[in-house]
Amino acid sequence: MKTTKVYIDGQAGTTGLKLYDRIKDRPDVELLLIDPDKRKDNQERARLINASDITFLCLPDAASREAVSFITNPNVRVIDASTAHRTNPDWAYGFPELSAAHREKILTSKRVAVPGCYASGFASLVYPMVQSGMLPADYPITCHAVSGYSGAGKAAIEQYESADRPAALGSPRQYALTQGHKHLPEMQAVSGLTETPMFNPLVCDYFAGMVVSVPLHRRLLNGNPSLEEVHAMFKAHYAGQQFVQVRALQGEDVLEGGFLPANTLAGTNLLEVFVCGNEKQILLAARLDNLGKGASGAALQCFNIMTGAPEDTGLNTY
Repeated sequence: MKTTKVYIDGQAGTTGLKLYDRIKDRPDVELLLIDPDKRKDNQERARLINASDITFLCLPDAASREAVSFITNPNVRVIDASTAHRTNPDWAYGFPELSAAHREKILTSKRVAVPGCYASGFASLVYPMVQSGMLPADYPITCHAVSGYSGAGKAAIEQYESADRPAALGSPRQYALTQGHKHLPEMQAVSGLTETPMFNPLVCDYFAGMVVSVPLHRRLLNGNPSLEEVHAMFKAHYAGQQFVQVRALQGEDVLEGGFLPANTLAGTNLLEVFVCGNEKQILLAARLDNLGKGASGAALQCFNIMTGAPEDTGLNTY
């Protein structure tokens, strides 16, 4: 069996730890490990990056750009989980289900940017709508989203799980109120929008999972498509995809009492698309794990595609 030499730069972070756990026992991976005392030693980082076949970057944006600058070996391939390169057209965008072109670019590229968690949900809904011609590119999009606190990083996780945490953490907390969320450029560019969407994210008192919702007015859509037509378009767009599933119209196959909980896909690499609404309004929703299809799961899926491994290797679908 051919093995792939893998280095995880930023292994101590939330995404890095998840990736390490997912690949450490794979027989097709030779994991290159850095001495903990040298995690910030640029010379040692550069040595391991250039010794690898594929390097995962699980770092802040500036550190990811720095890591890429270390590369002198032209054969090194990079999978970057940061925001740094997601809107760079020279990098493949790591969401293979969006289109055949996205999948092909992941397969052949040496540089792959893993989508953001919110952006994954958003693009899964808006990209097909724009590509189908149903959604005008200049539609005044508003997006609402709820996420578990694990997406906020190690410091936030410690705060939420502290015995003496502030009482406010028991309530959903809206943030990015000035419309400066770091995923917004990616959400706009990847989905093909000419205008920046309004984004209303909330972090909530549970560990993992998210729902991203986009409400639409039928009268503002091209051709005034019916609820059934929109649902059929999504079914056709994601036909045959293992990790993106379009649920029955109005979610009647999985919803209990009309509720859409956000944490039921935690621990999986699945993303579910919901089309709901009435004769005048359509509500699109995507449910996923912010640590799975929205982070380390997406990175591992790209790795599997790039190395020719079965796409679901190391990924849960239940």
